Amino acid sequence: MAEIRLTRVEQGQTKIKNVPIAVTPEGFWCCPSPVVFQKSLKTQNTLNKHKPSSPPPPKTSVQKKPVPVSVSVPVCERRTTTPAPSGLVLSDEKQCATAPERPPPPTATSVAAAERAPRQKIESLPKKVAIEFGEPGTCDMKVVLLGKQGFCVKLSVHRDVLTQKSGFFSEKLSEQSGLSCLQIGDCEDVEIYVETVGLMYCKEMKQRLMKQSVSRILRILKVAEFLGFSSCIQSCLEYLEAVPWVGEEEEEKVVSTVLQLQAEGIRVNPVLKRISSDISNVPKDTLSHIIDLVLKSNEERGRREMKSIVLKLLRENNSLPSYARSTDICNDTIYRSCRSCLDSLLSLFKQAAEPDKPSEDRDPIAKCIALEADNLSWLLEILVDKQAADEFALMWANQQELALLHTKLPTMLRYHVSCLSGRLYVGIGRGELLPSKDTRRLLLQTWLQPLMNDYNWLQHGCRSFDRKLVEEGIGRTILTLPLEYQQSILLSWLGSFLKTGDSCPNLQRAFEVWWRRTFIRPYVENQGNVAVSDSSLMLPKQHE
Repeated sequence: MAEIRLTRVEQGQTKIKNVPIAVTPEGFWCCPSPVVFQKSLKTQNTLNKHKPSSPPPPKTSVQKKPVPVSVSVPVCERRTTTPAPSGLVLSDEKQCATAPERPPPPTATSVAAAERAPRQKIESLPKKVAIEFGEPGTCDMKVVLLGKQGFCVKLSVHRDVLTQKSGFFSEKLSEQSGLSCLQIGDCEDVEIYVETVGLMYCKEMKQRLMKQSVSRILRILKVAEFLGFSSCIQSCLEYLEAVPWVGEEEEEKVVSTVLQLQAEGIRVNPVLKRISSDISNVPKDTLSHIIDLVLKSNEERGRREMKSIVLKLLRENNSLPSYARSTDICNDTIYRSCRSCLDSLLSLFKQAAEPDKPSEDRDPIAKCIALEADNLSWLLEILVDKQAADEFALMWANQQELALLHTKLPTMLRYHVSCLSGRLYVGIGRGELLPSKDTRRLLLQTWLQPLMNDYNWLQHGCRSFDRKLVEEGIGRTILTLPLEYQQSILLSWLGSFLKTGDSCPNLQRAFEVWWRRTFIRPYVENQGNVAVSDSSLMLPKQHE
């Protein structure tokens, strides 16, 4: 291990830290680890806690040894999303003298004198670090980085390395050929600037970037872009293309940074291919394939979990602005699947309704009927979320053949279909779908009686059935029809309710509303018209 000497210049005393660092295969020294800066700041913060009233240290003539700080240093690390520095000063060697120079090793006399000197106020002491790149004594230029909160780093570098690797340094140094010092002010990420300059001395940059976090690579990438360090930019992009992005927040940071580089003309397509595709019709074909796989699955747990996941993801897609959604393509795909499931369900009902069908043959059919009804319920939920379920209500209302076969099957085979009818009534009652008047009337005419026939089984044999919700939905659906249709449906319900009681939906609220509309409202309106006519007759007499 080679050593690099970092100096901190403080008023009243001088401390020297010998920090071991890694050496590249080419023999160059590498930039120190960020731990060096952190330990430097930590030491100063500890000094800040020194109480003014504490007694001064006893005088002694014994020389104190420098405090060693052992740090394992990576050669290269990653990039920043912080903005580039705004201050740039070109100066000669004399003007750079204000930056910290590396002092000679302290003698016993100087250390003792420093200890005898009164301690200065720690808060006023600057935080300064000096770093030398390459072989000792071969540097021909200084770069001074002035960070926030008074932190300063002085880099001893090689002019030819900077001009070959960095377009920024090449341009600035070509303007003044004899320039010996360049100062960059207002650096928000001094640590990454030092590391990026160190990367200019590395040939195996990919190895240096490995095992680094994505956030640090983004920081290095930002500084490398500002310095015009093209080989570093390319290495960072190759890293981002290969490494996993953990979490949505990290992915958004990567995409945002890469898109900024793309806007500046840097080729970033390999990275962006992870989130975009050049193939046409990908959403349509992929969504259709996913839905088909889920609908055809016979494994209960996998099908249930994937239905939940796909429904959640489609709901997230629905939250996007309308111009950003492929609504028509998605709706066409879903309705095509709906028609396929309806055809399959009708075929299964026909098989189950065959006379003299053995009970052992009906068990597989019952499972398939339950599966297809569950598939239709899932597709209906997707369409309701997309506010596109009106056509589904019309398709279901026109299934007169299926409703006729419903009466020929045992309740345990057919009740899944009644759950689907109940969901449609709930959706209409909530305003989640708005089918036409004729569709609503046909839906009640075709499927209300089958649902009433299965109602006792639904209450006791179907755990997902919500009686109050379905009854409210049926009542509200009835009350959306013209008054004469309300009367016909509710009187038919009343006959069934008086015979079966709890085995029939309780539509008393809807019945009360219909009653008031039929018998009370006309009387109230007539009384109001009479009052208006009487007042109009009296008004001329008052004027007279």
